[in-house]
Amino acid sequence: MNSSVSRVSQEPAELANKYQAVNADEIDLRELFGVIWKGKLLIISVTIFFAVCSVIFAIMQPNIYRSEALLAPAAEEQGGGGLAALAGQFGGLASMAGINLGGGGSDKTQLAIEVMKSRQFASDFIQRHDLLSDLMAAEKWHIGDNSITYDDDMYEASTGKWIRDVNAPFKPEPSMQEAFKEFKKVVSVNSSKDTGMVTVAVEHLAPAVAKQWVEWLVLDINTVMKERDVAEAKRSTAFLRSQIQQTNVADIRSILYKLVEEQAKTIMFAEVRDEYVFKTIDPAIVPEEKAKPKRALICALGTVLGGMLAVMFVLIRHFIRKE
Repeated sequence: MNSSVSRVSQEPAELANKYQAVNADEIDLRELFGVIWKGKLLIISVTIFFAVCSVIFAIMQPNIYRSEALLAPAAEEQGGGGLAALAGQFGGLASMAGINLGGGGSDKTQLAIEVMKSRQFASDFIQRHDLLSDLMAAEKWHIGDNSITYDDDMYEASTGKWIRDVNAPFKPEPSMQEAFKEFKKVVSVNSSKDTGMVTVAVEHLAPAVAKQWVEWLVLDINTVMKERDVAEAKRSTAFLRSQIQQTNVADIRSILYKLVEEQAKTIMFAEVRDEYVFKTIDPAIVPEEKAKPKRALICALGTVLGGMLAVMFVLIRHFIRKE
């Protein structure tokens, strides 16, 4: 009997101890608010410091302007291109002659987009139009005289000499590999899956430069694709003529003559048309409003980040001292 009474009397004591242990491990919200209130001066000071720094950082960032052009694929109007035009009717006989009949205009449009994103096209584009200084060393645009100030530590505008201090294997003048990395950041080429339209956009601190680059990009890709097709058509014509001389089969000779005619049409089409792959629907303009930076967002995020870090520091310091 006595043992039963003692056991019953011990159970409330054990429950009380467990309850106190659980409460000790739980976080008291009143304690948290009290700690934050005690450290309010530090929190306010750190938040103000981060806010001021974010404002200074946002003000120091140059305005970036975005110019873009809307393009429509023009390759489909060629009727599928030279060799593809006879694919349905003479595919089998053409294969006997060793001729590969190619694809249509949509493939050519996608190829043109990938060419514009390639390292080779970017390198040729930069060198052809002498864009290296505007791409790599431009620091500020002056709206008054529409001029650009360059980074004095990288480039001497008066002499056109690169003076940046870099370690080997890099040289004072940026390589095309370095230029391509920057090129990808400021140039974008996107195709809409719904409409098939292509948007070419350039971001730069000088709005006139952004517009000019877009126009050059559209002009150059049309020229490059035109030259590719003309060169391929001439090679195909030479091959077809050699095959005509080597065969006496009337049906095959007839097919080969038709293919030569298609190559002549391809060359003629390329020579008489400037907008060979892309037709400009909405041309690029000089933007009047900046695209970035979002200064208000930068200031807001900087202030919030400062406040969060300050609160975390105050709480961590309190619990470290408490232990």
